[in-house]
Amino acid sequence: MTRYVALLGSINVGGNRLTMAELRAAFESEDLSNIATVVASGNVLFDHEERPTQGLEEKLERLVRAKFDMRSVVAVRSADEVRTAIEDNPFTGHGADAHVHTMFLDGDADPAQFAVLKADQAERGPERLALGPRALYIDYVEGVAASRMTAVFLERRLARRGTARNVRSLARILAKMS
Repeated sequence: MTRYVALLGSINVGGNRLTMAELRAAFESEDLSNIATVVASGNVLFDHEERPTQGLEEKLERLVRAKFDMRSVVAVRSADEVRTAIEDNPFTGHGADAHVHTMFLDGDADPAQFAVLKADQAERGPERLALGPRALYIDYVEGVAASRMTAVFLERRLARRGTARNVRSLARILAKMS
């Protein structure tokens, strides 16, 4: 068995209200084991036979849609992938942990689209961006609340859906995965 985290997007925002108990029960109904939640914002740890995370993402997106009538992006990552998201983020250790994020994407972003995103973003604010494997690294220099760079803006520019977590939350998730 391998330990995974499912990072659900837009949970407990924009009308997508859902308790972590409801989410745990839904995961249990799919024969996932050792289920736990971390921070009440759609982070679910679980054990499953080792398999590519993209297949688990599709399965869990269908589950959330069927059980809760929500269209939420679900990014599934192993402990090694979470560790990589922290270590490979070029802004980790250079920006405030609450401001440095990894946006987990539903696939690899096209480098040409990323170049357009960076050019468009340069006119919007001071945020710094870098591309990773199935990830976008972001330093919200002045904080997320002050930023004009929204998830919708990012997803449209990259033609990818995603959900973001800051470095502090990722470190807590990784500690619970061990």
